[in-house]
Amino acid sequence: MSTTSSPEIAEMAAFAGPSPFALTSAEDITAVRGILAGAGLFDESIRIAYLGLIDPPRDSGAVDRRFRAFLHNVSSGAAQDVVVSVTHQEVVSKVELDTSVTGELPVIEEEFEVVEEILAQDERWLKALADRNLDVSKVRVAPLSAGVFEYPEEKGRRILRGLAFVQQFPGDSAWAHPVDGLVAYVDVVSKKVDQVLDFGPVPVPEEHGNFTDPELTGAMRTTQKPIHITQPEGPSFTVQDGNHVEWEKWSLDIGFDVREGVVLHNVAFDDVDRRRSILKRASIAEMVVPYGDPSPVRSWQNYFDTGEYLVGQYANSLELGCDCLGEITYLSPVVSDSFGRPREIRNGICMHEEDWSILAKHSDLWSGVNYTRRNRRLVISFFTTIGNYDYGFYWYLYLDGTIEFEAKATGVVFTSAHPGKGYPYASELAPGLGAPFHQHLFSARLDFAIDGLSNRVEEEDAVRVPMGEGNERGNAFARRRTVLKNESEAVRESDMAAGRAWIISNPESLNRLGDPVGYKLHGQGHPMLLADPQSSIAQRAAFATKDLWVTRYDENERYPSGDFVNQHSGGAGLPSYIARNRDIDGQDIVVWHTFGLTHFPRPEDWPIMPVDTVGFKLRPEGFFDRSPVLDVPASKPAEGGHCHMEAQK
Repeated sequence: MSTTSSPEIAEMAAFAGPSPFALTSAEDITAVRGILAGAGLFDESIRIAYLGLIDPPRDSGAVDRRFRAFLHNVSSGAAQDVVVSVTHQEVVSKVELDTSVTGELPVIEEEFEVVEEILAQDERWLKALADRNLDVSKVRVAPLSAGVFEYPEEKGRRILRGLAFVQQFPGDSAWAHPVDGLVAYVDVVSKKVDQVLDFGPVPVPEEHGNFTDPELTGAMRTTQKPIHITQPEGPSFTVQDGNHVEWEKWSLDIGFDVREGVVLHNVAFDDVDRRRSILKRASIAEMVVPYGDPSPVRSWQNYFDTGEYLVGQYANSLELGCDCLGEITYLSPVVSDSFGRPREIRNGICMHEEDWSILAKHSDLWSGVNYTRRNRRLVISFFTTIGNYDYGFYWYLYLDGTIEFEAKATGVVFTSAHPGKGYPYASELAPGLGAPFHQHLFSARLDFAIDGLSNRVEEEDAVRVPMGEGNERGNAFARRRTVLKNESEAVRESDMAAGRAWIISNPESLNRLGDPVGYKLHGQGHPMLLADPQSSIAQRAAFATKDLWVTRYDENERYPSGDFVNQHSGGAGLPSYIARNRDIDGQDIVVWHTFGLTHFPRPEDWPIMPVDTVGFKLRPEGFFDRSPVLDVPASKPAEGGHCHMEAQK
């Protein structure tokens, strides 16, 4: 094997002092607020729409805790993008944003209630409710990101759209009672209603959706016996300095960002006598939920849960035995609220080990060896609630060097009134209750460092070989690998019929067979964005139109739909990144992988949706010289059994 070492691993080993990847602390947030206030950038009218730690520069060994803050003035609507150094106690940069060009800052929590409060005073809205014999005190309004459509007057203004639902009593699930044929557009800065569009009363579905009500649940099952997961000697992993994790040859730093949620830094694997880097940074950098119902009430529906709402800030506090089972270690990230005050998300990140069936097994007739090894994985997860949906983000590390990500979608589907049998854009869940077709599309940002930063991407397809000379019996098949040399070539689609995968390798680091070491990205090949290519959402969520993008690393290119997604008309993010068409062969690169679910809701998804999952895998491809799990010991057998028999010499 090549002795090429990872420069950033050596750099980190030589670094003395606190880790630049330490989780954000309450002291950090308080310091940022103080620096902003001292510079005259923070007063009673300012809200923090985003505050996040900036990754250290590639070539820096010195700690400089820099934070990026998006500042929103609730009185004027003015927006600023500010970078602050806590280490040097100074404002590093400040940009005044023209939101008519850049897009708006993310939605802030206090704006959720504003929409309902403003509409409750609007004569047009009250008349529409009266025409439906609805009591305004029982009407909840979902505050929904506006997107960008044929309303030039909305440019440069913070708009939310509101759809109504009836809540009969405080514990009632309002999602069961959508008020269809009615939508309102609200300016949350001027606190005025732009438009109330009323297409006429539609019957409000009456059947309740209270999924804990005995009327729906019936008697609870009594058949389940206890499952106890125990590790009497504790977990096999250790946590050092608050967020550095060592487990079964794996090494990584766990970060948390209010926009992206859990972030993995400096992912490496100990191979023989050296620590080998795999990923500098891995996160789910965007998520969009586009809806497919062209009804004028909801044809605008599409939500960027990451860029517009910030999935990290709504992370749940997890409970042992409920969200996580077994020998659990929790991390409690600290985030800033909109007033610059630190807020701890207690037990927001869950870590534990899981047995994961068979790792390797063989019973050899010649040698007499009976060999079984069990697999296990380290699970790093968090759950977030964005409106009606709940999402679990799960990173898995396996004994054989495999990395996997899985998204779990659950919660309550977004509902509508159902027009009747044969309606082509929504399912009927209950009598008169519909659920529009929609997608959940994610973008993984994978900042690779396979044995260093000189990486490349190859596309691999299975190839059928025609019967003929050299393949007389027609049994042959081969594979084709194509190097993606520049950014424009590296905008790729999945092809499951060809078993398409992508190999990220280091041409400067060779294994003992003389081949570049690498990892293979296995996607699931589900449909990408189904909206028309000319649609507003296709322009704004361009990342979701393709399965793979590869860019040259730039520390400023963090998000696939750009920095300011809310009410941005499109073209930001990946389309602008690849416009330079930079060389990516043997360079410092970032791989962006789109994956997701296309959801045609079922009756079984109501009144609460069982978890659906989607994700991807990264598997070693010539990264190791041989199986990396030969040293995994045999499990202790059950009484009277055996898991392993050695060959006789």
